[in-house]
Amino acid sequence: MKRKEFMLGAIAGLTVAAAATAGGVIDWPGAHAEPIAGATGRLAPTAGAAGLAFAPPQGAPLSFADIFQQVAPAVVQIDVKAKVERPRGGGMIQIPGLPFAIPNPNGGQQGEEGEDDEGATALGAGSGFFISADGFIVTNNHVVADAVEINVVLADGRELEAKVIGRDEATDLAVIKVEGSEFPFVTFEEAAQPRVGDWVIAVGNPFGLGGTATAGIVSALGRSAAQFDRNDAGYVDFLQIDAAINRGNSGGPTFDIYGRVIGVNSAIISPTGSSAGIGFAIPASVAKSVTDQLMQSGAVQRGYVGLGLRTFDADRWEALGQPRDFKGAYIETVTPGGPSDRAGVEVGDILISVNGARIANGTEATRAVGAARPNEDIRLEVIRDGRNRTITVRSGTRPSETDLRSETGDGVMPGAPNAVTPQGEPVEGITASAITPAIRERQSIPESVNGLLITDVARGSAAADAGFAAGMVITQANSRQIRSLDDLRGAIRDAKAAGRPSILLFVAQGGQRGSLVLRFAAE
Repeated sequence: MKRKEFMLGAIAGLTVAAAATAGGVIDWPGAHAEPIAGATGRLAPTAGAAGLAFAPPQGAPLSFADIFQQVAPAVVQIDVKAKVERPRGGGMIQIPGLPFAIPNPNGGQQGEEGEDDEGATALGAGSGFFISADGFIVTNNHVVADAVEINVVLADGRELEAKVIGRDEATDLAVIKVEGSEFPFVTFEEAAQPRVGDWVIAVGNPFGLGGTATAGIVSALGRSAAQFDRNDAGYVDFLQIDAAINRGNSGGPTFDIYGRVIGVNSAIISPTGSSAGIGFAIPASVAKSVTDQLMQSGAVQRGYVGLGLRTFDADRWEALGQPRDFKGAYIETVTPGGPSDRAGVEVGDILISVNGARIANGTEATRAVGAARPNEDIRLEVIRDGRNRTITVRSGTRPSETDLRSETGDGVMPGAPNAVTPQGEPVEGITASAITPAIRERQSIPESVNGLLITDVARGSAAADAGFAAGMVITQANSRQIRSLDDLRGAIRDAKAAGRPSILLFVAQGGQRGSLVLRFAAE
């Protein structure tokens, strides 16, 4: 998906209040807790007239009015004032909850009374819903992340101050709380799993319009974050729905036609930033367990072994000598000093099971490891040099997703490379050269990146068709580190001797790492 054509909206609906704050206390009007008129306690929707349990007639639903009236009192609007990062001297400003930067409306000027950029704030709005009578509210992490003030607007118009109880960046869920009792609340539905084609109702606060209901169907199940270009940890298989959700719907509930919460609205794909009929909700099966932990302890602890995993397509598995339909995950990185490093796991190992259970891809492996408790032993079965071996790793505690992203961002080539002068020797259509100190300086290659610099690719060659280009650094061939042309030739020779039609080369360029399949020319 090209970013020029689509924009992922993490639909917090945050708007800029560009001035830096100078402190002070906001006195929210009506900030006291009383029962909402006509609704208290757990909301248990009942069947409609004539005993119909909201069952849709042939191909069409009954009116959604009855079910909306019964669940709407539990849905709230969440207004936040959040800290934002603002660069000096103009430029762009990053608003919490939005996956893209916007122009700095202040032109980079300091806040009032000479404040520095640490005082910059933005106002935002999202949605949420009560899940207990004593004031616990579910919403999205990106709605309340970095919030300095949170104000909740109830269905009857009252406003209450809220505090964050816990946040889980890995699933984009959070729990906040207001003081009071006898709040109307709804519950997650875990037993009845939604199907593609089932009706859904989304209730929330799009563009600040609280109490908005939209309807649609479940469009798909099991959408991964990677499918819609979202940088999540892989703990969620999203529901895709076509009920209109927009900025400000984040954190609001998705109901089925029986008034059961089946999802928490989280993101959209859109060419404009508004609803295009493609929305994503965190399923109740995930949201229930995460929010329970957040209510109890304020955090979610997951196991951690310090591995960077990659799921390959059929061509890449074949290049590694595996069947094209192979199931597993390639170990691309091992965190130095981490649990797996201490246990002896190596880059290039292929992970095939966790605690005796086969895994199909990196996402399944991440979830299996995350299900373990810190300090628990985890058995990893890997393939190394064609042989299976089991390695026992003592689990650590998974760091925050922000910390993990900062770790994986180190050691890559910053920015676009300078023009490369063709030099070196050709190998399978690729002309490559060892990285001398002069080349490293000219191409701004970090000291941590080692290998061969591609200086030219023959036109019309298999290498060109595969996407190899001048300026890339070949760091690894299959499971072998590459430091010289002899290393590369040896890896290719061994792959051919094993009867493989191709070899997998790992490359780095322009701040990114990846892998490409080099198919051998017919001999």
